[in-house]
Amino acid sequence: MNPWKGLRGLPREVWLVCATTLINRLGTMALPFLVLYLTEGRRWTPGEAGYGMMVYGAGALAAGPFSGRLADRLGHVRVLKASLWSSGVLLLVLPLATTKPLLFALIFLWAGLTQAFWPSAMALLTGLAAPEQRKAVFALHRLAVNLGMAVGPALGGLIAHYSYGWVFWTDGLSTLAGAAMLTLVLKTPPAPSLPHDHAPGQSPWRDKRLLLLLLPFIPVLMVFFQIEGTLPLWVVRDLGLGSRFFGILFTVNTLLIVVFEVTMNLAMAHWSHGRLLLLGSLCVALGFGLTAWATGHTTLILTTLIWTLGEMILFPAMSDAVATLAPPDRRGEYMGLLSLSFAAALALGPWLGVLAYAKAGPRAVWFSTFVIAGGAGFLLARFKSGKPGHLNPG
Repeated sequence: MNPWKGLRGLPREVWLVCATTLINRLGTMALPFLVLYLTEGRRWTPGEAGYGMMVYGAGALAAGPFSGRLADRLGHVRVLKASLWSSGVLLLVLPLATTKPLLFALIFLWAGLTQAFWPSAMALLTGLAAPEQRKAVFALHRLAVNLGMAVGPALGGLIAHYSYGWVFWTDGLSTLAGAAMLTLVLKTPPAPSLPHDHAPGQSPWRDKRLLLLLLPFIPVLMVFFQIEGTLPLWVVRDLGLGSRFFGILFTVNTLLIVVFEVTMNLAMAHWSHGRLLLLGSLCVALGFGLTAWATGHTTLILTTLIWTLGEMILFPAMSDAVATLAPPDRRGEYMGLLSLSFAAALALGPWLGVLAYAKAGPRAVWFSTFVIAGGAGFLLARFKSGKPGHLNPG
């Protein structure tokens, strides 16, 4: 029995969007090397480089809801193409900036243009796939992201050894390649089929069910993003296992996603959103909570397996839950708010985690991650899908 057979009936456009994402992500290397570029390539202090990352985060936060609304107004495919073309060109220009204010401005703009890709892509995939296919479609899209990210940063490390400028130029060229593919093959945006008496959907900011869904999701994300904050401190500094082993943990994470995520989501396609969100959150809670006792190679790989399982269940289920709530004419805005949740958690999670790590110690942090993600998971378990764009207290 072929476990991938559930993907056979997907529309051609779904595969095209995922292929475009893969091409784009194969060249993704500028952001992972931004701090090194600023400190080693530009000779900035670590504090100045930190401001550069803050500027990037601010640009991503600012663009989330705005880009989703723009996609709903102008068309998801048009904004998708515009994001790729404009961010690709900007990456070619960014290393040429000669002053700090100009470079900060370009970083902010780069973050906003890059961020515009995600609400457009997710809204487009939502409209292309049948409801019963969406979890698998979102998992397939994440597969494209992770396959690309398995190559992009590693290739960037080789290129950075010779030239940090070429890190940005290679990223820009791969982005433009994805834009060219999308432009040449997908010429006409598929229009959503709406009834003639369709009433405009409400703003996501006024959808109480969406807000009650995303508010407990953000703490789970903040726990998950400890992979960017306290986890490297624990593995490399406190346990002394080295940066190479920390990189192996990400290799394990990527391999699991590539091999299992799509087939797992196909198998669980008929599970309820609440059940999936609870299970995913509990795996994240357990994986990071057990890190308090993970002091060697084997135990850290085991905890990585657990929180990766949570990631593979939680993220596609959340994307599908938001897609279920979104009215057809507001999908970009709804996905923009989901994207904003990721950006906010990425901005807050590592920062707060490192502060707590310094004040209370690592084990207190890992115990807290278990309580926070587990508690939020039980709140997420209460979610029940209903008619998109309407409130349903049940």
